[in-house]
Amino acid sequence: MNTALTVKEKIGYGMGDAGCNMIGGAIMLFLNYFYTDVFGLAPALVGVLLLSVRVLDAVTDPIMGAIADRTQSRHGRFRPYLLWMSLPYVLFSVLMFTTPEWTYNNKVIYAFVTYFLMSLAYTAINIPYCSLGSVITSDPKERVSCQSYRFIMVGIATLLLSMTLLPMAEWFGGA
Repeated sequence: MNTALTVKEKIGYGMGDAGCNMIGGAIMLFLNYFYTDVFGLAPALVGVLLLSVRVLDAVTDPIMGAIADRTQSRHGRFRPYLLWMSLPYVLFSVLMFTTPEWTYNNKVIYAFVTYFLMSLAYTAINIPYCSLGSVITSDPKERVSCQSYRFIMVGIATLLLSMTLLPMAEWFGGA
């Protein structure tokens, strides 16, 4: 039996990824500037940092997919990671944009550790979240429709973020 999803359910599914991508989008739009102009790291070092964590993602993403696919809990295979990893994701995201007054070498270590931990937490949420769409209904057309809502909601969230990020940074942090 195929299960049709309501528009409300599809929007709800899309809003979850939209929220997650608000942080991800802020990182993509602002992190390079933050690390160089606010935190004071050398641009070449920031490039190495961003690249090295993306390379680690090539390893951690498939591992997380395998772990999530083998998970058996009363909440299902994928939902536990949304429940358990949301707080570490937010915590590491905040820490990543925190600027302790340390020596340059300690700042480099801090940036690598917090960015890596945030990326790992993002992987632990996003891989199961993407997989959730494949088990949310048995109807293939509904799955495609649900994913379409998800991508539309992410697009709206990214648009809102790109329009408001710099004014928010100015309002919260000033010059």
